[in-house]
Amino acid sequence: MSKWVIGFIIVILLVLGVGYFFFHKTSAIPQKTVTLPSPSGDLIPTTKDQPALSIVAQDLDTPWALAFLPDGSLLFTQRPGTLSMIAADGTQRQVAQMSEVAEIGEGGLLGLAIDPEFSKNNFIYMYYTYQQSGENTRNRVVRYTFKDQQLSDPKILIDAIPGAPNHDGGRMKFGPDGFLYITTGDSQEPSLAQDKNSVAGKILRVTTDGKAASGNPFGNLVYSYGHRNPQGLAWDATGNLWATEHGRSIPISGLDELNLIKAGTNYGWPIIQGDETRSGMQTPVRNSGSTTWAPAGIVYLNGSLFFGGLKGQSLYEAVLDGQNISDLKVHFKGKFGRVRDVILGPDGMLYITTSNKDGRGSPLANDDKILRVNPAKL
Repeated sequence: MSKWVIGFIIVILLVLGVGYFFFHKTSAIPQKTVTLPSPSGDLIPTTKDQPALSIVAQDLDTPWALAFLPDGSLLFTQRPGTLSMIAADGTQRQVAQMSEVAEIGEGGLLGLAIDPEFSKNNFIYMYYTYQQSGENTRNRVVRYTFKDQQLSDPKILIDAIPGAPNHDGGRMKFGPDGFLYITTGDSQEPSLAQDKNSVAGKILRVTTDGKAASGNPFGNLVYSYGHRNPQGLAWDATGNLWATEHGRSIPISGLDELNLIKAGTNYGWPIIQGDETRSGMQTPVRNSGSTTWAPAGIVYLNGSLFFGGLKGQSLYEAVLDGQNISDLKVHFKGKFGRVRDVILGPDGMLYITTSNKDGRGSPLANDDKILRVNPAKL
């Protein structure tokens, strides 16, 4: 065989090898349900063999909130009123279809939180939209017992939270202090955000029975006020509370916010926005300017705040420098469409939901999805 022929064969093999490597590095996310992490998993991702992305669940309808149970199973809400569970072995099942939920605009079955003492009391908490007589839209927070994969013993903790087709808030998280924090929107009535006696346009802080937490600044449920539509809550390594918030939308969108939340503080809506200032009001640590993030769920990991962008169609990473943001990174721009919730799993991976069936997106194949992201490979 001539040297020319041998050289040609070697070139062909090299091309095929490079093509194989490139294809497998850039191919689509594996189309299989992954096994969820053990509850004893390391909170810091160190395993380099974990894929950058994988699908946890798909063919969903606007999954809104995610929460891991102590046994490693994953509960999640879907806005039309479905509570579902993915067991640690990847098996998915519907827990409940809640007929009392009204999916109206941005409303529906929204926030979900697991009691810090779940192993003892089996309590979970949900935030949902409903309609009173006369078609008045309201939201409420309800505590349930979740045992043997069944819901029971509903107890309404906070009722008649003002609601509307837009600006219903709905995120719930337990803080390091053991109290439940709840975001509410201004229900399209901006003046309510400045009314400290209204629960609209606020971040609330309550006990597991729905009572005002000790130390609340106004002696009621309100922790901070002057919010338009906060959608995410997270605490950093030093215990600072951060919140995402939707900015203006009419006549021009933009000025979405990342706020550092402090008790009793007025965050200005609708009087100030963006970089505007006024005595007694707090401007955001970072705003989106003329662009739109439409920020939703947020979580802290390794010095950064990761949050979903709905209109921004991205996973954003705000790098912290103390109480400031030194950099804002954008991941997966346009790849998955509208990104809503972001939480940290017991394996140190990020779990995110897409929201392309919420009436404002363009559903992709097998939408909506829950995805697992390896932050070490971002």
